[in-house]
Amino acid sequence: MSKKISVVVPVFNEEKNIENIYKAITNELKNYSFEIVFINDGSTDQSSTILDELSNNDSRVKVISFTRNFGHQAALTAGIDFATGDAIISMDCDFQDPPELIPSLVREWENGYKIVYARRSFRNDPFLKKITAQWYYSLLYKASEVKIKGNIGDYRLIDKSVAVKLRQMRERSRYLRGLVPWLGYSYAIVDYVRPKRAVGKTKFNWLKMLRFAMNGLLNFSLLPLRIGLFAGIFIIFSGIIFLIYLAYRYFFDNQFYKLLEWLAVVNYILIGTLFIFLWFIAEYIGKIYEEVKGRPLYIIQSLKNIENNENSHAQL
Repeated sequence: MSKKISVVVPVFNEEKNIENIYKAITNELKNYSFEIVFINDGSTDQSSTILDELSNNDSRVKVISFTRNFGHQAALTAGIDFATGDAIISMDCDFQDPPELIPSLVREWENGYKIVYARRSFRNDPFLKKITAQWYYSLLYKASEVKIKGNIGDYRLIDKSVAVKLRQMRERSRYLRGLVPWLGYSYAIVDYVRPKRAVGKTKFNWLKMLRFAMNGLLNFSLLPLRIGLFAGIFIIFSGIIFLIYLAYRYFFDNQFYKLLEWLAVVNYILIGTLFIFLWFIAEYIGKIYEEVKGRPLYIIQSLKNIENNENSHAQL
């Protein structure tokens, strides 16, 4: 095959997985021209040393090292920025994105699809994580203007023409799972069973997952803003029913109610509603604030086997 495949792999304290994932990817792509772009996202273990050794021994291994941890989405963005392949595959380093699926992704790309998603038909995750993920993706699909398929993570292949457009999208609140389908290119889906993490512990704790989920909802859905309308209509409607009820009991049953008792309850509900609305407004203002600052998405400390190019948008 004359075309080149780039594999983008973010790394954050994955010293036990790096060499194995390198060997697995190399084995799957042995019949192709390829490069592996590792992004060292501020690792504090021996990941940097291992990546340096790999890049010294194999010129196909490219290493982008950040000055600190900028996050998974920023790392993926950097990898896509610097990748030079005709197709770019993004995947995690922990073997939960199985490398043996790579040939299937490439075949669908060769069939003419610009984007090939890897969809988890089954997740070997704890019950709570599986059920919350199912609820979240269902809500995101129904609420989003761009229909984002459920159980599809960041394991995907994109054509270089898609990457060109993606590099132009520089918003700070990154949610690539929404940005890629937003582009609207033709796509195929390859199903797989998501295995358990090979070694080590996940770096994606509940707080990070919550922030990531909020990015998906706030960046690709107006539902949080519309909740205020729905709640307002419900409160007004229920208030009218309550007024009719009071009038009926007053005129026909001679029943007397202390108005202040009811107003206290209604006030309490309204105060809680206002707090929720203020929270949503604060989330949107925070995102506007991040965009206005215009800071770079990541800062690069060093490059190995990579030349800075016009695609990178990098700050050295």
